[in-house]
Amino acid sequence: MRKKLRMTIIALASLVTLTACGGNDSEDSNQHETKLHENGSSHQHHSSNGELPEGLQAAKNPTFPVGSTVLMEADHMEGMNGVDATIVGAYDTTVYAVTYTPTTGGNPEREHKWVIHEELQIDDNEPLKQNSKVSLNADHMEGMQGATATIDTIEEMTVYMVDYTSSSGEKVKNHKWVTESELVEK
Repeated sequence: MRKKLRMTIIALASLVTLTACGGNDSEDSNQHETKLHENGSSHQHHSSNGELPEGLQAAKNPTFPVGSTVLMEADHMEGMNGVDATIVGAYDTTVYAVTYTPTTGGNPEREHKWVIHEELQIDDNEPLKQNSKVSLNADHMEGMQGATATIDTIEEMTVYMVDYTSSSGEKVKNHKWVTESELVEK
């Protein structure tokens, strides 16, 4: 009975999301995708306008230069795994997976991939480690801006902003962020 109720709720949430998504094919508008997490929450992604956080520096010698086409092997958004992407930016920074509860309410987003150092509201002298609490200054996900997050993982690496067409055919522009290990040279 519970399983049937849960499946009905998930189906209704998907239907509402799909209905709300229809009718706007403009590439300049905020495109989005939805990923349904195990906890039943809707994970919505909005393409960004390409604005970069203050202080973010372009990578000097990225493995995948701007303009190159790569194959994505990332599954943090539905429809992104196994599709081609175009690199629109490459940046050397510290990358975090974080858990946070959206300011818009709902269930926590667990191990959200990815937030970069320049998207955290912290004192630069503050040493960050796993389980540190931080405030997010990122808006690439609804309800992320201003949310308190717990750091799950920390790595220094090159991150990429990409344009891609999802496996469902939806165009996503300026997706933030994909790591080097999630990309394969074409």
